[in-house]
Amino acid sequence: MTEAFEITGLPSEGGVLIVADHASNHVPQDVDLGIPPQYLEDHIAYDPGTAAIARLMTENSGYLAILGTVSRLVVDLNRYPDEDSLIPKRSDGVEIPGNDISATERQARLDRHFTPYHDRVRELVSDLKPALVLSLHSFTPTLRTNPQLERPWDIGILYNQYAIASRFALQFLDAEGLLNVGDQLPYSGKELNATMNRQCEAIGQPYFGVELRQDLIMEPAGQRRFADILLRICDKIRTALA
Repeated sequence: MTEAFEITGLPSEGGVLIVADHASNHVPQDVDLGIPPQYLEDHIAYDPGTAAIARLMTENSGYLAILGTVSRLVVDLNRYPDEDSLIPKRSDGVEIPGNDISATERQARLDRHFTPYHDRVRELVSDLKPALVLSLHSFTPTLRTNPQLERPWDIGILYNQYAIASRFALQFLDAEGLLNVGDQLPYSGKELNATMNRQCEAIGQPYFGVELRQDLIMEPAGQRRFADILLRICDKIRTALA
């Protein structure tokens, strides 16, 4: 583990690479976000459940994962370097006064966390030539800023223009009939897909994005359930792509 990322699993050329941008809610001791500590357990700080699911999946041969090891409130790894939301000043109704920082401080956070993470993702894709990349995220079923909004899906599949693996994922999940599956829900991969756009879409690397409903993966049983589902789907996609 480094300050910017953790790698779990054994490298395998032609395997599956799992990329979990928001796996951690860690805030370095020298960073003061200026928010009550309970918000570090909230969805605004990280994607609960994703780190555990990635680690479970990498117990299987041919699966390797890279996990971001800093909270998305410090720097959001699934953004472009020039986006304002890279270091958010507000998230789901919560003000983050510690992120009102200078351009020099902003660059320091990129150099410390963002750039090393993305450099390593790029190296893994280049060196391992994975058959498939899985972008692993989770979503909250409710938002403070829009409590009336319904998010009933168990799992969402996200993609941009290069959608071949995502189409297979939707097909295989529908065939299993076990989950309420969202196509480009609760977000659209055409809008929120920065890491995959840069690391996969731009070079024709097969990938698909997953959003898992957080209240289904907070406990070990749910994490094991979804790890098994994703392992089945990934293996089926790999076969279909071959």
